[in-house]
Amino acid sequence: MTMQRFIIEMGTGNDLHGQDYTKAARRAIEDAIRHSSIPLFGALDLPHDTMEVRVTVAVQNPDAVDCAALATGLPRGRVSVTAVHGGLDVTNPDTGEITVIATAAVEAFLPPQTGWTSNA
Repeated sequence: MTMQRFIIEMGTGNDLHGQDYTKAARRAIEDAIRHSSIPLFGALDLPHDTMEVRVTVAVQNPDAVDCAALATGLPRGRVSVTAVHGGLDVTNPDTGEITVIATAAVEAFLPPQTGWTSNA
């Protein structure tokens, strides 16, 4: 079944001292969803498990991201998390310490509803 995206939120997060890519990605995801509220489910009497949530996080070392742990942190829907190359590693020239900066896109999809139209 073709799903229709009905929301996309973007966020950024960082780990200042631990060079923890998962921590920075988690903060980016939290930033993306922090101001979201989706009253659509109550209005249409839809169960939250109808929603598919696709998260993409971008960091300089995607293999260092625990995508399964990040997926458990999202409150609703069937969640998948993918880590890709992006974000920033910023080196402190005085100490050599690396600050990890992550970006995230959180997309939510639903099956087409009666009366919805698609632009595809």
